[in-house]
Amino acid sequence: MTLFHFRRKPGCDRTEPQKAANPARSRVRSVVEGVFAHEKSIFDLFIRTIGMARAKTKIGLAIIAYNIRRYIHFEGRSAPA
Repeated sequence: MTLFHFRRKPGCDRTEPQKAANPARSRVRSVVEGVFAHEKSIFDLFIRTIGMARAKTKIGLAIIAYNIRRYIHFEGRSAPA
């Protein structure tokens, strides 16, 4: 699934499926952009590696660290006092 919104062509309206798809894409994009913004600000995630395998590994490790931080945060909130 691509996250690009459907645009109106000059002189035409968008079709009904396109109109329905844009809000769904906005929901996905809002979740994903929050994760990327967190990685970029907290982890200083700047991919400068040689090869796709190393870049994927670096991104994957940053995402795992993000998920662990969220897990710890939510576990701490739900623990009884």
